[in-house]
Amino acid sequence: MLSTMQDVPLLVTRILQHGMTIHGKSQVTTWTGEAEPHRRSFAEIGTRATRLANALRDELGVQQDDRVATLMWNNAEHVEAYFAIPSMGAVLHTLNLRLPPEQLVFIVNHAVDRVVLVNGTLLPLLVPLLPHLPTVDHVVVSGTGDRSGLEALAQERGLRVHDYEELIADRATSYDWPELDERQAAAMCYTSGTTGDPKG
Repeated sequence: MLSTMQDVPLLVTRILQHGMTIHGKSQVTTWTGEAEPHRRSFAEIGTRATRLANALRDELGVQQDDRVATLMWNNAEHVEAYFAIPSMGAVLHTLNLRLPPEQLVFIVNHAVDRVVLVNGTLLPLLVPLLPHLPTVDHVVVSGTGDRSGLEALAQERGLRVHDYEELIADRATSYDWPELDERQAAAMCYTSGTTGDPKG
């Protein structure tokens, strides 16, 4: 006898599509310290995640199994990355912003991250690390923050810097999501508080 449960692969894409169609009007609320919180519907989050996937593939050249790091707060853009990156077949690599700089350098290099998505307010943490991250080709900045140090470093190193909103603005709102093996890595995270280098 065959089971009748889960007759399709359990993929992040399915969660995204379910959320957009069944819970499309549900609100995702983000408060990042401003006077008022930001609100988007789940349908809007899904559309923006789709645009992000298109931008990562078409503009930044992200392919299946590439690692894309995030150094972000718990905000709507981070949720969009959580859906876009694994749904397109790449691997979401969340960076722990509370780790010491030398451990962040080790983690990014060990994972061979090609892209870092970062909140603008976290640029003071990321920018000093970038000279030590040879695998990172692109930095995508979300929100406000002082980008002057990043822009100067980008010119020296040939690093491409993108504004998140500009990057996704004119992208297609549909994506031919690949039918992935459900055992394929969707995300990765390294340990903290252990002896020696973080394990991932």
